[in-house]
Amino acid sequence: MDMHPGEEIIYSGHPSWRSIKAFYLSGIGIGLVVGFLWWLIVSPLGAVLVFAVITAVTIGVGLLKRIFTVYTITSDRLSIQRGGLSKRVEQTRIDRVQNVSTSQSAFDRLFKVGTVDFDTAGAEGGNLRFEGVDDPPAVAAAIDQAQRLHAEQRQPPSANDGL
Repeated sequence: MDMHPGEEIIYSGHPSWRSIKAFYLSGIGIGLVVGFLWWLIVSPLGAVLVFAVITAVTIGVGLLKRIFTVYTITSDRLSIQRGGLSKRVEQTRIDRVQNVSTSQSAFDRLFKVGTVDFDTAGAEGGNLRFEGVDDPPAVAAAIDQAQRLHAEQRQPPSANDGL
């Protein structure tokens, strides 16, 4: 993300590995089923190899999915960048953020991850969502800090500042 003059990064992060646990578990489950069927139909040695390959691919894809998603809060903007070869960036000005809410299912609370929703002023569908972040209340506090910093930077100097 290209920074504007005077812009400061308040928060930058990726989704937690714990946030895509369902993806990992389903990939490993598929590996077990395919490996078991391979064991019954073809050979036991091949079954172990098939399971290992499916598990490795699942872990690799999950890792890339996390690495190529970047959440950023600066003193001026809120941004989500996704993609490796092709990129998709969603962003809004910090002063357009009106409401911030966090949510965690019981399973998310167990794994200490959650979602932070940012409601923005203006066009419908312009809301941003940081999914699978560690410590959602800390991310919500970061947006509050960014909004306060933004407001301080935009205040005109008063006549008494020189005294």
